[in-house]
Formats: sequence, structure tokens, C-alpha cells
Amino acid sequence: MSWQRARRLDGPDLVARVSAATGVPLSYRGRCPGGEVGAAYVCWPDGRPGVLTWQPGSLLGRQRAIAELLALARSRGVPAPAYRLVVPLTVGGEPAVAVVQERLPGAPPDRFDEALIGAMLAAHERFAGLLADRSDVPPAALYLTGDGPGFCLHGPLAGHDRRSARLLSWIEAVGAVSTPTMAGDDLVHLDFHPGNVLVDGSGALTGIVDWDGAARGDHRFDLVTLRFAVPPDRPALAARLDAELAARLTADELRPYWASMALRQVDWAIRHHDARTVQRWLTLAETRVD
Repeated sequence: MSWQRARRLDGPDLVARVSAATGVPLSYRGRCPGGEVGAAYVCWPDGRPGVLTWQPGSLLGRQRAIAELLALARSRGVPAPAYRLVVPLTVGGEPAVAVVQERLPGAPPDRFDEALIGAMLAAHERFAGLLADRSDVPPAALYLTGDGPGFCLHGPLAGHDRRSARLLSWIEAVGAVSTPTMAGDDLVHLDFHPGNVLVDGSGALTGIVDWDGAARGDHRFDLVTLRFAVPPDRPALAARLDAELAARLTADELRPYWASMALRQVDWAIRHHDARTVQRWLTLAETRVD
């Protein structure tokens, strides 16, 4: 069965659309490394660098809310970018929203090691309690019993093979006895992995980027995301993060978070990657199926 794939960013076309919509003549400077959907480097007329991202859908209010959350995060010491433009567009005949944000210093890390994990965990502690006064911010959904908006889809797991279908049965069983959203007043990134941080030449963390999923909830969920990012050939790093999870979460707290990440990664792999990648995520997901 052929499943819908996420549309990737067309940098030159999107830059032209944003410039036309705003009257700001941005210039395209190339594609940012990594990412599943993509981002582009741009330059303002005065030479300032920026980063252009986009999301399909009528999400203008959502992106403006994220801009506000990131302003709060920066005031608490989180190295998050400022949003300079939030622009509603039509792309391929469908609504979309483009964001031009501050380009933070540093570059994506070239290695995933203990030092990077330590820096990420230290920065991540600043997320705790950050939204204690913002009950208006919607809580993060886990999507254990129904599809997410373009990700965490259940159908691909049901139809791929028996192994993925068994995993889905477990995920939905976990969902049946879990709350559909996270509790808590933390800022949750929801895609917290090395591809979404920046470091300087000394390895110090200079930025955390790609906040499209930002929500209110339990920031410990981000540690599960980080655990899923560990390559299978790095057992020492996996053990370090497994120890963090064991120290910070009970088995009952961890189970729905693990199920949600398993769903996200396996679904995305089925729709966008090869069979080997699907098997990799299934193998990791199954380590905590009970």
C-alpha cells in the first residue's frame, strides 16, 4: 500500500513566495543540513542571516503561539531562536505557513557522545515548570488511540506486516488505559535530538531549534525522544540514557511515552524510508513492549 509522504521544502520557491507576500526581498542561501521536511538558509536585505521553515495547513495561530512560547523560553535561558516573520501562504493550492527565524550561532554537532548528551540534558532542565503560568497552552497529545496530524498514523503499522501490527496492538492497548495528553506544566520540545541542536567549536551547546511541535506537558518525554535517537552501534550512550529514564520515570510513566515514540518512528519509517530502517525502529520499540 502506498501511504502519503510529507512534502519537502522547496527553498527557492518558498523564499520567492515569502518575499512576494511580505515585500521583504529575502535571498536564498542553501538548504540546511538534516531534517525530514527541511529548512533553508536565507539572508535579509541588510545581510542578517535567517532560517526559513514551513508547515502545511492553516496553522497561522499555532505558529504565532510558538513564537510567543519561544520568547518566554529565551527569557528563562533556553537558547531558542526568535521568530522574525510568520507568513500565511498557499503552496500547491493548499494553505501553509512559513516562518523566518533567527539563525543562532553554531552548527549541528558532528558527533553524538557523552559530552553532547550532558550539554543537552543540562539545557533541557530549563524546560521544567516553564509553563506553570500558561494553562492556556494546549497539552501535548500522545496519539495512542488515533492518528496524529500527518504523523503518528496507525494505518501504516496495521498494514505493513505482522510485526508492526503486533506493535500497534500494544500501543493501542497502552492508549486504552492512559490519558490522551500529557500532564504537567513543562515546555516540551517533542523532537529533542542531536539534529535539532547547535554547538560551537568547543562543543558547547549554542541553540535548540525546530520547535514546531512545542507544547505543554512533561519535559521528560523529550528524554524518550533522545533515547530513540541513539544509533544502534552506540550501546554505551543507550545505556546512559536508559539509566536516565529509569531514574526519572516509573515504568507506568514511561510506558505511554515509549508507545508514542514507537508509533511516531515506525509510522514515519514505513512511509518515508526503507525496510531496513523500519526493522531498526521496530527492534528498538519492542525492547519495552510488555
